[in-house]
Amino acid sequence: MIQLLKKNDILSFMTFLLLLCWAMPIHSPAQVMPHYTGIRLLEDPARVNPDPDKLRPIDAHKTVFMNEMTWLEIRDAMEEGKTTAIVMTGGLEMSGPYAVTDKHNIICHVVGERIARSLGNALIATIVPYVPQGSLDPPGGYVRYPGTLGVNESTFRALLTDIANNLRIQGFEHVLLLGDSGGNQTGMQYVAEQLAREWKSATIHYIPEYFGYEKWIRWAEKHGITETSEGIHDLFRDTAVLMLADPEYVRVSARIEKGLFTINGVPLWPIEETLKTANELVNYQVSLTVKAIQHTLRSNQN
Repeated sequence: MIQLLKKNDILSFMTFLLLLCWAMPIHSPAQVMPHYTGIRLLEDPARVNPDPDKLRPIDAHKTVFMNEMTWLEIRDAMEEGKTTAIVMTGGLEMSGPYAVTDKHNIICHVVGERIARSLGNALIATIVPYVPQGSLDPPGGYVRYPGTLGVNESTFRALLTDIANNLRIQGFEHVLLLGDSGGNQTGMQYVAEQLAREWKSATIHYIPEYFGYEKWIRWAEKHGITETSEGIHDLFRDTAVLMLADPEYVRVSARIEKGLFTINGVPLWPIEETLKTANELVNYQVSLTVKAIQHTLRSNQN
């Protein structure tokens, strides 16, 4: 058609095309797309109420952390005998100029995994990051420092109570409370004692042997490590265990560059030696905790 047009007819041809497009029918998306007649996904009752006995379709992931497992993996692990649930409490708090505020939670992850694997019949139900850190009104304690996220003691106890009751409802036979910070201990002990009087189908225990900075300091001194306070909220034990997880949790590279690779007067170099000592210290803590747990559960059966 273009070949038949003269040059001076180009404008007329363009006008013709515009009129042609205007005259063509316009279809809305609703007219073009077919009507949806399938299951309304969010209204499917099976979506939030699956069969509790359905088969697990894939192999189980090898972990002791429930937050890394599917509900089917947790159910099957319980059926295989893993009916002890460990609730660990860490914290988000100011920890000196080098250690990340997630310090206690990371340590719980490192130590807790070894405890669960040593027991053989336990899973880490959760690591609670929100714990008492000082007064909120008026502000006191660590909450005055950026990055610290603390809760009231009553909130902490209520949270632990609800977590523990969830685990009991789901069929766990034993719930263990372990805390990595000093401010967590009173609340855990209170909740364990309260629920122990109420529960009939499960037991709950606070395990104080897990915690104790005096124990870690004495252990370190027996191994030739003597600390002198630098006025910062950090210890060799915490720094060394964090390095097991990731050296940058205590800013190793930056500290080496600035000549600050020590803690409370203790050299952290060579790194391999610090990691070796940290590994031995963790194993010491795991051994104490596992023995205490086993003794507690045996005593409960008698």
